[in-house]
Amino acid sequence: MRCSRRLFRLAILSLLVGGGVAFWKQRQGTTSISTNTPEWPPFTPAATTATAAKVAAFTEPLVDSQMKWAAPVDGGCPEGYPIKGNDNSGIFHVPSGRFYDRTVPERCYATAADALADGYRQAKA
Repeated sequence: MRCSRRLFRLAILSLLVGGGVAFWKQRQGTTSISTNTPEWPPFTPAATTATAAKVAAFTEPLVDSQMKWAAPVDGGCPEGYPIKGNDNSGIFHVPSGRFYDRTVPERCYATAADALADGYRQAKA
């Protein structure tokens, strides 16, 4: 009984406080909901054509002379790309290296210089 009387008093108090706050906001002339909607900038198709040109540059196929690496085929490197690159460690392995046979390539390079230019480092002997 004592708990229900406290809850009743708390409910009455919260209603009074809420009504007082609403009355005060109305007297001040402020509202909690803004009716001003922001305007979006005008659509410019020139920006989309520049972006489309950039995307087209990345989707064009590379000529063989431009290719610095090749994707592995059946877990091994294709002919002409004997160097194995591992993305997880950032290390590349040459055919005479100690762990070359057990390395599963994620990229294959034609030369060590290509692998170095792509951000890999050579495995220790």
